[in-house]
Amino acid sequence: MNTMASSEDAAAPALAKPGDSRFFKRTGPHRLSVIAKAANAVLAGQAASGGQDRLISGVAPLQTAGPEDVSFLDNRRYARALDGTRAGAVIVHPDFLRRVPATAVAIVTSEPYLGWARVTALFHPPVEANPGIHASAIVEGSAVIGPGAEIAAGAVIGGGAIIGQGSIIGPLAVIGEGVVVGRFCRIHAHVTLSHAVLGDHVVIYPGARIGQDGFGFAITQTVFVPVPQLGRVIIGDGAEIGANCTIDRGSAQDTVIGAGVHIDNLVQIGHNVQIGNGTVIVAQAGISGSTIIGEQVMIAAQAGLTGHLNIGKRARIGAQSGVMADVAAGAEVLGSPAQPSKLYLREVVTLRKLAQAGRKSAKKDTAE
Repeated sequence: MNTMASSEDAAAPALAKPGDSRFFKRTGPHRLSVIAKAANAVLAGQAASGGQDRLISGVAPLQTAGPEDVSFLDNRRYARALDGTRAGAVIVHPDFLRRVPATAVAIVTSEPYLGWARVTALFHPPVEANPGIHASAIVEGSAVIGPGAEIAAGAVIGGGAIIGQGSIIGPLAVIGEGVVVGRFCRIHAHVTLSHAVLGDHVVIYPGARIGQDGFGFAITQTVFVPVPQLGRVIIGDGAEIGANCTIDRGSAQDTVIGAGVHIDNLVQIGHNVQIGNGTVIVAQAGISGSTIIGEQVMIAAQAGLTGHLNIGKRARIGAQSGVMADVAAGAEVLGSPAQPSKLYLREVVTLRKLAQAGRKSAKKDTAE
């Protein structure tokens, strides 16, 4: 083993291009026609007159891209970077087509950031399983390991557990008895799963704890008596659960995480919570037990939701909001206690004016 890194490897430049080959799989080069197809876009400029076969080797931001890279512009605040980019191709909205330098090929789409995501995945596809069971892993005899699955060093697979085709169980992960992991899932290092059923293409990031007891007690005059938690955690296809999240299993019913839900790091989900498809929950938010969240809801960082609420489809809950009442579909709330965002902002402005008036009055009194 070579324990000495070369000076070139060790000294990463301040504006290094993404996709360090030590950490990320790389494909390519790819023809512009293939890149445009991946982005669901059309080619303009040089490519429109015969440059479709031009090869592009990688992806990079506008500031560091070179002639063999593809880049993108989605936020107009960075339009000046587009003017000076050396990229060989740029994914842009039609509104910015004329600003693409003559040295670059324009890849035009109404959704540049989505196009960038797809092109980046073309050059750097997700990690695939390295089939097999590491010698240090512990797999109970009644567990079922699907074809092409990878069980990494130190992982523990309990009796009756099912690991689907092509799934990856990371180092030191613990998959409890009877847990079902669907096909092509990725369970990262140090995850623990119990009392859970996962769909296909689920990603759970390092340190997440899923399926532990919910926080349920019968209260007497002297003690709290734990109520047995008999539910499960059901996670739909394509959901992603961030690092160090905790998701409690249900009490008498299941905790349900819908398909395509994205949960950021350090989020707590209580027992019996139901989260609709396509919802996004940002870091350090907390959802108390038995709350029902509709589809495509957005819950910002550090928001707290009390229990037994109904949050309507496509509602938006602002950062650090304290939600203590139901939120209607499509509504946007801020503050603690949370209220409609326009009302909250109006109150903030009013308080600011009162504070300013108070300071002016105090200065006047001092002057007199």
